[in-house]
Amino acid sequence: MASTLDLTPRASLARGVGSNADTIAPVYGYTAAGAAFERATRPDYYGWLEHVRAAAGCTRPIRLSGQILTVEQATGRVLDARHTDAMPDAAIYTACGNRRATVCPACAQTYQRDAFQLLRAGLVGGKGVPESVAQHPAVFATFTAPSFGTVHARKVKRHTCRNRRRCDCRAEPCHARRDTGQCPHGRPAVCWARHEQGDAVLGHPLCLDCYDHDHQVVWNIFSGELWHRTKQAAERWLAKLAQRRGVPRVEVITVSGKTRKVAPVRLSPGKVAELQARGAVHFHAIARLDGVDPTDPDNVVPPPAGFTVDDLVDALRHAARQIAFHTPPHPDRPDGWPIAWGEQLDLEPIATDGSGEVTDGMVAGYLAKYATKSTEATGHTSTRLTADTIGDYADPDGDHTARLIDACWRIGRPVHTPAPLTQRPREPRPRPGFVQRWECPDCGTHTRYPACPTCVAARQPALDTQPTKPATANPYARLRRWAHMLGYGGHFLTKARRYSVTFRLLRDTRVQFRRHEHQDHEHPAASGPPIDQVDDDTTLIVGTLTFAGIGWHTSGDALLANTAAALARERRTTGREELAHEHATTSAGIAPVAA
Repeated sequence: MASTLDLTPRASLARGVGSNADTIAPVYGYTAAGAAFERATRPDYYGWLEHVRAAAGCTRPIRLSGQILTVEQATGRVLDARHTDAMPDAAIYTACGNRRATVCPACAQTYQRDAFQLLRAGLVGGKGVPESVAQHPAVFATFTAPSFGTVHARKVKRHTCRNRRRCDCRAEPCHARRDTGQCPHGRPAVCWARHEQGDAVLGHPLCLDCYDHDHQVVWNIFSGELWHRTKQAAERWLAKLAQRRGVPRVEVITVSGKTRKVAPVRLSPGKVAELQARGAVHFHAIARLDGVDPTDPDNVVPPPAGFTVDDLVDALRHAARQIAFHTPPHPDRPDGWPIAWGEQLDLEPIATDGSGEVTDGMVAGYLAKYATKSTEATGHTSTRLTADTIGDYADPDGDHTARLIDACWRIGRPVHTPAPLTQRPREPRPRPGFVQRWECPDCGTHTRYPACPTCVAARQPALDTQPTKPATANPYARLRRWAHMLGYGGHFLTKARRYSVTFRLLRDTRVQFRRHEHQDHEHPAASGPPIDQVDDDTTLIVGTLTFAGIGWHTSGDALLANTAAALARERRTTGREELAHEHATTSAGIAPVAA
């Protein structure tokens, strides 16, 4: 039954007066309902709702405090000054922006929609990407990890369901073997069960002692390097193919002004990492084939004539089968661990015209869905682990996830003794004072300084981009940092620079839209805009905001803000469905019924 409780305050404050007299149960302020009731009965309730609207759906918003100034750009005159002390809750609420759906569903939904637009724009154009990319060959590739041991799996040879997410097809036996009874540790090496969707044992090893947990976490930490080498191998294969077909190399001008010959084709990928139930990473990638414009290397142009999607499939398959390497030595394994792709490799052409089985919208939606997931499939969720918290999750004799975390912490331990400061080599420094006049062989400058001032100034921007910390000598040290991610320390969504637009562009566009969505979009008069109309380009918003905290003040505020945001999302979803239904009926020649 819907509540009849009025959320607006009444003029009369007498007890028992009003429509809610003698019908209100005792509400206590220390409960969520009591805090929500207390907030809703305040006179500034609707102003507070409007104030937190930007972060209403966020689970743990960020609170900022300080001053905001509106400054005229030409003269520097302060037009307006606002302080957070005069605002509700004395703070500005902003969304956390977390991409993980288990941490903040609202921000993850925004991130997922941005990822969908970003990935789809690289296939069909739009958002600043030329629409000619729809004619480029594109492939949807899935690279999987190798086997580190036998795990429980659900196998369906032939699907008869319509929706794979709610698949209810009869599965095959998990591991039906008649020639194998028990593993060397005395545990059953077979499984005759037909697992259903959501079974808790899916992804867990049949024998925890037979499973190679060390190899899996090392593979996770080096999977980014494997993907980088695979992409380079595919580009080399395409360059050799262009050379065999007689396509000449293209001369481009680099940033330094030098001329360089490059291959006439290049790969523009976008990939998403997914953690399987067993804790191993595999990649879903969109690989698009582009050409090279000699006048503008950043321009996106079609590949040379003759290059088809079959050539792209052959290049990726050749690279996935060819690339393999060994990791550096480790005290636990002096020869290192082999890093290579698994046997399962899926390469499907993408049809941007909607005629094929794999379309641009389906691929973009599939990858955007995994961009908001993390280690939830393994049953483990935690923040970054430290020496104080590692004991709560790592266990060498525990379950599958606990052994993976223990392997990360054990392999990532320090393997060398740091040298004392007195024994470390010092960096060479130029001696103070002047020297004999000399000529720089690089730029020809005559100077008496020990180092050429012209060359040093030219090299400084490049030196600023280099990391200030020297690279660690232990390549496995990152395993401890990413133990909560089971060893994987890369980004979950990456793309080539020329593949599509950036998340920043999409966010800035959304900010501009929200800033002007309530303004009247009227055309100016023939004589021009009114005199008193202030142009946004002439003013600057200067904010001196500092971090004040994370989260809502009370659970009642969270309840009201999240409920209001959920209702707004429901209205938007209903509006989209109605527009889609109206568009479908109009396209079919059926006149929509007036409401």
